[in-house]
Amino acid sequence: MSLYTDYLTEIETRKTQGLHPKPIDDGALVAELITQIEVPGNPYRDDSLKFFIYNTLPGTTSAAGVKAAFLKKIVTGATAVPEITPDFALELLSHMKGGPSVEVLLDVALGTDAAIAAKAGEVLKTQVFLYDADMFRLRDAYKAGNPVAKSVLESYAQAEFFTKLPPVEDEIKVVTFIAAEGDISTDLLSPGNQAHSRSDRELHGQCMIAPAAQAEIVALQKAHPDARVMMIAEKGTMGVGSSRMSGVNNVALWTGKQSSPYVPFVNFAPVVAGTNGISPIFATTVDVTGGIGINLKNWVKKTDEDGKPILNNDGNPILEQKYSVETGTVLTIDVKNRKLKSASGDELVDVAGSFTPQKMEFMKAGSSYAIVFGKKLQTFAAQTLGVEAVPVFAPNKEITVEGQGLTAVEKIFNRNAVGVSPGKILHAGSDVRVKVNIVGSQDTTGLMTAQELEAMAATVISPLVDGAYQSGCHTASVWDKKAQENIPKLMKFMNNFGVITARDPKGVYHAMTDVIHKVLNDITVDDWAIIIGGDSHTRMSKGVAFGADSGTVALALATGEATMPIPQSVKVTFRGKMKPWMDFRDVVHATQAQMLKQHGDNVFQGRIIEVHIGTLLADQAFTFTDWTAEMKAKASICISEDETLIESLEIAKSRIQIMIDKGMDNAAQVLAGLIARADARIFEIRSGEKPALTPDENAKYFAEVLVDLDIIDEPMIADPDVNNADVSRRYTHDTIRPVSYYGGTKKVDLGFVGSCMVHKGDMKIVAQMLKNVEKAKGKVEFKAPLVVAAPTYNIIDELKAEGDWEILQRYSGFEFDDLLPKTKNRTEYENILYLERPGCNLCMGNQEKAEKGDTVLATSTRLFQGRVVEDSAEKKGESLLASTPVVVLSAILGRTPSAEEYKEAVEGIDLTRFAPPLEKPGLARSVHF
Repeated sequence: MSLYTDYLTEIETRKTQGLHPKPIDDGALVAELITQIEVPGNPYRDDSLKFFIYNTLPGTTSAAGVKAAFLKKIVTGATAVPEITPDFALELLSHMKGGPSVEVLLDVALGTDAAIAAKAGEVLKTQVFLYDADMFRLRDAYKAGNPVAKSVLESYAQAEFFTKLPPVEDEIKVVTFIAAEGDISTDLLSPGNQAHSRSDRELHGQCMIAPAAQAEIVALQKAHPDARVMMIAEKGTMGVGSSRMSGVNNVALWTGKQSSPYVPFVNFAPVVAGTNGISPIFATTVDVTGGIGINLKNWVKKTDEDGKPILNNDGNPILEQKYSVETGTVLTIDVKNRKLKSASGDELVDVAGSFTPQKMEFMKAGSSYAIVFGKKLQTFAAQTLGVEAVPVFAPNKEITVEGQGLTAVEKIFNRNAVGVSPGKILHAGSDVRVKVNIVGSQDTTGLMTAQELEAMAATVISPLVDGAYQSGCHTASVWDKKAQENIPKLMKFMNNFGVITARDPKGVYHAMTDVIHKVLNDITVDDWAIIIGGDSHTRMSKGVAFGADSGTVALALATGEATMPIPQSVKVTFRGKMKPWMDFRDVVHATQAQMLKQHGDNVFQGRIIEVHIGTLLADQAFTFTDWTAEMKAKASICISEDETLIESLEIAKSRIQIMIDKGMDNAAQVLAGLIARADARIFEIRSGEKPALTPDENAKYFAEVLVDLDIIDEPMIADPDVNNADVSRRYTHDTIRPVSYYGGTKKVDLGFVGSCMVHKGDMKIVAQMLKNVEKAKGKVEFKAPLVVAAPTYNIIDELKAEGDWEILQRYSGFEFDDLLPKTKNRTEYENILYLERPGCNLCMGNQEKAEKGDTVLATSTRLFQGRVVEDSAEKKGESLLASTPVVVLSAILGRTPSAEEYKEAVEGIDLTRFAPPLEKPGLARSVHF
């Protein structure tokens, strides 16, 4: 059976799902299409022609390579297809973005046939995804006197690929669609349990919100053909949670514009909004697609005569509506004047923040990374021609405040800024390109990152990147057919690209399912580094890390750069002393609760949390930085003491060496290079040449939060508050309650210790609690299942060496076996201990889940509806978040403990401790980059 007949069979299967033919990425299949196109009268010719023109993926896919080669034959007259003229062939090449298509365009443009060379040159002038080899060909041809090369370079120097694009409309008519009330997680737009289908855009689009919502969107479009649908988070923030490009892709698929008539199911320019705006990580993803994100501010806090918020019986501010955006409301976005207006023209809210010069460029170009490539291309062309680049793009927004010191993030951005005015000091609000040091790709978005790399014609990692890692943690729990099909393909692509991969495509080293954030935390060996990762919990305790969508990750891998504004910072410091029975996780939750009490509003949202936590090693400090995603912060930075940072770097070196010993380093010796960088950084600190990163004494902060450890007297639990009468208050991370709130009576159906929020110390706490119960009662009996998933294999090896793993094994009714991994997700649980392989497990929600309607107590980060546990017909599922000792004790009791039971259970256990530095870290007296 041929590939083509296999494809026809697949088409028939997809028809039963209401789907169109899947876009083609296989060059061998395209070769068969061409064979059938070239034979007049072939029964498959007409369909083959349509598939070739309209259903073949662009970029560097093998399909694109075969398509480009055939189009070249048509352009040069080597073959003829009546339906594809040479001019149409050039048009098709222009929509293929780069890689093989640019190579063909260069071949023709620099060839000997002057007429077609000129036409190919005109098409080249519209392209931006050129890499060094492509640009060098143009440069060499120009130096050899080629007139077409000269013309193309002159066009690039003028940035005509951008200036000749249609401008953004002065006014955009929209019709509203309320997707949900309260914060909208990206899980609603792209559910984690459908992660396997993300690279199949049409199929994945079926999982957005619900079929009824999709039908409502279609109905709105039919009723308002002149308007764009604006998807809204009413009384909440749009796009909280994960860095999910697939979420924006789904919104664009249903509400955006078609990117190209020759590239199926790739849409751009969605319009999204929220009462409280767009979450930082989602806003970046919207920029990637040239979309618009609007802060509606349509509900405001009701105030008394003194201007203070009026609270309801639950202590929450009462909101009053400024204007309605109920589904079906027609509004106008006045782009020219940066206003949102009613249908009658009344001004509703200022939206200037949605239309900065940089965002306007993304909208005009259709994506943010088209601008990044375009700027690089213009700079190269101007330098080659020996002329000044025409000032076309919005200049870097460079804000300097005389006499004002720098926060930690401002220092890092100044050190890594690219293309800024020489000697310019940058403060918050500046918008610049920065060098990226470390990049992380995770496995359920990795296939999309690979697609983005193919689309932008990238074939090898940028030499600017110090190290990059492709994880296998999000698909670790269940090695099902979907994982078996997708993950090896992903690992092979990334390994060939130059990324260190969790799984070895050659099968030399053991598959590592370690949690990506833990690995990235280890391979970050510079507290001045910038890290980009394909997950919202890319929040390292060294350097500053930003969770990002798959497109931004791809851009960072391909160019070693990212473009972003320098965020404002909020300074977090501590005073007092931790009670001996408290765990550091309780301090993390209490920080959020105390911040809200001190400021009323979430001052962390969209900003950097600069946490002065210098006495904790990187592993333990990561518990805080990881949680900042739930605080809705843009990112976080740990201010560490010199000796603490050195010890953290030594631990990182040892773990990187283990990776090397396993055989994970590549030909470029990336991991060995990271150890060398760590050694260099340690030398700088010890010599006094460059101490651990600290802010300047006169740095300016948006706000400061002082956390009082003395008042943290009992364990703190983040509660989704699933039955709150105010729907917008459900499933947020802002409801932090002491364990005594539950009176020791709340039934717990499942406990989970795992995910990126735990470290080796947490695993030892589990073991010690089991030993204590065994000593007191003779044996341990669980009244609820307890699932335990260590974050890394290294931790398991260390626990085995130190004797802690043995007691975990003794009480486990299930222990993972890498030789026989689970192929089906568990649907029912017994009251036993489950020892799962390292990875995300229940926290991810795409494989393992609790039973529907369960109340889960977990150490993880996710409490969104349906993520860890779905609702049953009788009861809402709840995912409450707490420290490891609270979770373990609750599984043993089958309920939440009283404060007294908790204190008794943890007596003598070495919990994760923290004490503020007795003295302030030496604050920098001058600026060092």
